[in-house]
This record gives sequence, structure tokens and C-alpha cells, in this order.
Amino acid sequence: MRKIIGFIFAVMFVPAAFAQSPEKGWTSLFDGKTLNGWKKLGKATYQVEDGMLVGTTVGKSPNTFLMTEKEYGDFILECDMKMEDITSNSGVQFRSHINPEGNNGAGRVFGYQLDIDPSARKWAGGIYDEGRREWLYALSLNKNAQDAWKNGEWNHVKIEAIGHHLKTWINGVPCAYVVDTMDAAGFIALQVHSINKPEQEGKKIWWKNIRIKTSNLKPEAFGKGVYVYNAIPNNLSDYEKKNGWKLLFDGTSTKGWRSARGNAFPAKGWEVRDGQLNVLGSDGKESTNGGDIVSLKEYAAFDLSWDFKLTPGANSGVKYFVTLREDSKGSAIGLEYQLLDDTLHPDAKLGLNGNRTLASLYDLIKAEKTSRFIRQPGNWNTARLVVYPNNHVEHYLNGVKVLEYDRGSQAYKELVANSKYKVWPSFGEAPKGHILLQDHGDAVSFRSIKIKQL
Repeated sequence: MRKIIGFIFAVMFVPAAFAQSPEKGWTSLFDGKTLNGWKKLGKATYQVEDGMLVGTTVGKSPNTFLMTEKEYGDFILECDMKMEDITSNSGVQFRSHINPEGNNGAGRVFGYQLDIDPSARKWAGGIYDEGRREWLYALSLNKNAQDAWKNGEWNHVKIEAIGHHLKTWINGVPCAYVVDTMDAAGFIALQVHSINKPEQEGKKIWWKNIRIKTSNLKPEAFGKGVYVYNAIPNNLSDYEKKNGWKLLFDGTSTKGWRSARGNAFPAKGWEVRDGQLNVLGSDGKESTNGGDIVSLKEYAAFDLSWDFKLTPGANSGVKYFVTLREDSKGSAIGLEYQLLDDTLHPDAKLGLNGNRTLASLYDLIKAEKTSRFIRQPGNWNTARLVVYPNNHVEHYLNGVKVLEYDRGSQAYKELVANSKYKVWPSFGEAPKGHILLQDHGDAVSFRSIKIKQL
């Protein structure tokens, strides 16, 4: 009789055991009871409360991280998160590492981070390069995802890292898409950010249901039309191609470009080398060497991005809605995304209220930016310019939107009337035009020039 009862109990127990086991292919990184498998770097505290992992901020501490003891390469990671303080910051590190010399020998974490920013700028879900390049994908690049994070509620967070492709989701909403080759593997870590205000001390961050899948990975569809930050020079991912992106520079030739003053590409003053399209320096003499170059095609509504590298003191620009109909000396006329070394070039102090500085709409609207988002001459920066079908225009610098305006609006016309462009009727209001790379006499390099017609 005891054997029969024991057999019945065993049969009853089996379904319950399977119900509690992890979904096939997934491994829990947090057992809900202990911090086994994790180690801490920093002064903030982590503890287990009611099956949740809880981080608490402390004063006078750099960023603190609770790191997995194992490293992971390709994976899909999911967890649920909630934050108490919406003025602070947190995140989930992945493919990350430690610089033992950082923070005065205490060690500093560096690597990719799914950023959790619950503040008014709404950047939760973006990808940040902690301790290294900073923002790779500020969520201003994907406005449709900026309301995905819900303050005061549990939020479902997902990271997909397969090969060079890094994707994030918040509550099922596609957020950031980065293609990058910097790190192939590293640890995962939960961040408690440093704080700079006494009232931020003692605030909690909660995590639960932390799990990872490392085999039989299949990339999840990412919706349509999300901008991709692709750090591989002159490369388009399959996703970008399917969403209508095309390269305007293939990295090896001048195909698709010609002189702004003729049908052929300039015989001098420009070169293609090492995957870069370079305008050669000529002592700062505008359009006296090779001169400006323009795209063969004209564009109306479009999404355009490019990488650029300035030399110290350099001046250049990318112009749009260039018609070539104006009888102008020097550079051709058009709306201009200004490229400038704000520190060394005197043009930064001219114009009105800084409207000739880097990323500005030249001579019309100043780019509102902070120094931390500018990579100085000798380093690559990424610019993005969007012209919507309704003539709303946006300038971005390294993922951050720095200005916007409405082409042809009354406010726009008033700006033109008070600028040097007032001599050209209906300046910048053509229905379509060429993209122009400027020869201002200074050495500047371009790469990864890509465009999508809207």
C-alpha cells in the first residue's frame, strides 16, 4: 500500500516540477534567493528581497555594478526592472569588461549598456558605451520608442546580441539597433548609477526574472523603419537595405558624385583612400582646389547620415536642397549642416548667437549641444539629417538631436531675411535638390554616407 501511495505522490509531483522549471533553452541568472554567480564592483549595495534583486544608491561612489562571474558572447537576455528615482539612471551592461587601472586603481567597467533613463528626455532603451565612447544610440534616434518605459511600474527589458548586431526592446517596443565590432563577449552587469544630490541617496532599483539564452538563437524581427547606427564603415545591414537605405559612397570609388561646377568628378582636390572620401587641404581657400561635389541624384524628403572627421581648425559642411541655379562665387548655395572645429576656427564666433558652430543650420539656427557629445578633431563623429515630407527638418550629432525647424514656415522666412541668404529669393525652399560636400580649403574626411528617401 505504501508503494502505491508513493507512486501516486510521485506522479502528482512531476507536473508541478516541470511547471517550475525554466522554459526550454533559457537559464536563470538570478535564483531569487542569493547572489550566487554574481560579484560586485563599487560601493552601492545589492541584496535579495522577496525574490527580487535590489540595488540601493549610496553617496560619494562612482557607478557600481553587480557582474556575472561568467562571460557571454551571443545571447538573448530578458529581465524585469523598476526604478524608484526618476531623476537618476541605471542600466544593464553586456559584453563588458573591467579596466583595473580605472577609478584610481579601484577598477572601472567598460562596454555596452542598455541604458535606463527615466528622466524627461526619455532615453530608456538606448545603447551607451560605458567608460569608452559614451552614447552609441541615444533614444532620440527612435522617437517612437521614447514612451516605452513606464515610470513607477515593472518594465520588461530585452537585449539581443548576435554577432555584430545589438538590439534592445522595452515592454516589447523595438528601441535601439547598433551594428558594431568592438566586443564579441564579456560579462553582464546590473548598474546602480553614481548620484550627485543628497536626496538621491538610498533610492532603490529592482530586478527580477533575469534569464539568458545562448544557443539556437534566432534574431527577432525589429519592426520597420527604425534607424540603425552602423559602426562598420560603408556598410549596410540587411535590415537597412530592406528598409530602403542606400550608400551614397561605396568606400572605393567616387560613383554617384560629380563636381558642383561640371559633369565630371574633380580631377584634383579630392581622393578616395582607406574607405574614406577626403577633401584635401588648400590653406583654407574655399572652392579653389577641387571645389564642392554634389550627388548625381536630387532628393526631396529623406533621412541622411554620415561619418566625418575634421582636422584641427577645419571648416566644411554638408548642404542640402542645392539646385545649382544660383550664380554664386565660391561654394554652391544651399541649406548647410555646418562642420567646424568650434575651438580653433574663427567662424564659430561669427554669425549670430553661435549659428555658425558645429551641427548648426549655418547662419540661421544654432545647434544646442554639450561638449561631451562632440568628438574632437582627429576622431570620427556621426551626423544625421532628416527632412520629413511635411518639411520638418532635424539635425543630429552623435545620436543627439541638436536642432529642428520647419522649412518654408514664417519663422524660417524671418530667419532667412536676417541672414546673408536674403539675396536669394525663396532660399532653401526648392522642392528637391542635390546633397553637397563642401570644399572649404581644409582637410576633412567622410565615410558611411547613407540615405533613405521618405
